[in-house]
Amino acid sequence: MSDIKKKIKAVNLKRRPVETKTEIDKNGAFQRQPNRFTRAFGDGPDELKAVAGKYRLFWAKGCHWSNRASIVRELLGLQDTISINLVGHTDDPRRRQYGWEFVYDKDGRDPVTGAEYLAEFYYRADPDYTGRTTVPALIDLDTYEVVNNDYHRLTNYFEVAFKPFQKPDAPDLYPQELRHDIDHFNDNVLFPYVNNGTYRMMFAQSLEAYNEAFEQFYDTLDIIEKRLMTQRFLFGDYVTDSDVRLFVTLTRFDTHYYRNLGPIKRRIIDYPNIWGYARDLYEIPAFKNNTYFHEIARGWDTKKEKLFVDFNSRFADSIDFDALWSSPQNRKLLSKTPEQKFLIH
Repeated sequence: MSDIKKKIKAVNLKRRPVETKTEIDKNGAFQRQPNRFTRAFGDGPDELKAVAGKYRLFWAKGCHWSNRASIVRELLGLQDTISINLVGHTDDPRRRQYGWEFVYDKDGRDPVTGAEYLAEFYYRADPDYTGRTTVPALIDLDTYEVVNNDYHRLTNYFEVAFKPFQKPDAPDLYPQELRHDIDHFNDNVLFPYVNNGTYRMMFAQSLEAYNEAFEQFYDTLDIIEKRLMTQRFLFGDYVTDSDVRLFVTLTRFDTHYYRNLGPIKRRIIDYPNIWGYARDLYEIPAFKNNTYFHEIARGWDTKKEKLFVDFNSRFADSIDFDALWSSPQNRKLLSKTPEQKFLIH
């Protein structure tokens, strides 16, 4: 074992903070913690440099913040440039208290770094870090430290800074002429009201906070449903970064998020345009390959010994999610280039 792996093994782990204890304001509303590692990629003297083989991306099947980074990585053909691994949770509460683990790997260790917990990379980068250790997390393989966990911008860095390493026919998910509009939509519509809106409902500790998030979520879906009535994707004929961000929330709402909510107004499947749009995206291999419906829909009571058992515990394993999401749709009729979903420069 290398010296650096020995140092990682010696990192002192801290208990993972609980959102409903540490990220709730005086009104009972969920206020998501800020990202700690937000150093940008670019050509500036203080910016991170895009280098092939230097970084490793950690993500989790159930986490939509990290799922979008894994989708974009594959869409752009960066598999040989940025290595990847999944984290998850065991059923052992003594281990879960330290956050994400390498549960899918032999001996519970990441095969490249030897780490057992994602937290090890956080505390190497900042021993005084007190927040939750989150994914996506981009690790520098020279230092074994987290260098970026900024889900707001990480896909944009893949799209721009890592362009020299993209496959020759990589789609332009972040066209220069649309960047202002994409950023505005991502930051001021999708993040507050849809992507984070689901968590604002699930973690709300007052009815007032819940109702506000609930109304904003459904009002925004109504706007998106109308927008998708006349155009194939959020910004027209071609998939953009925004479509990836919306997709990962849509895949989780009817399969998982609904369980943590009260009476819901509508399911995603009840929006004809949104539902067809989501299936149109699911046809794309990078979207399908990085969507693990059965893991997302995992039941809470696998033993089924209680009188009342949640729906997913009873039925999720029997649902053919792939068939459901692969059912036909006619979204291509809205496009001037029906057989082409991407803008290629």
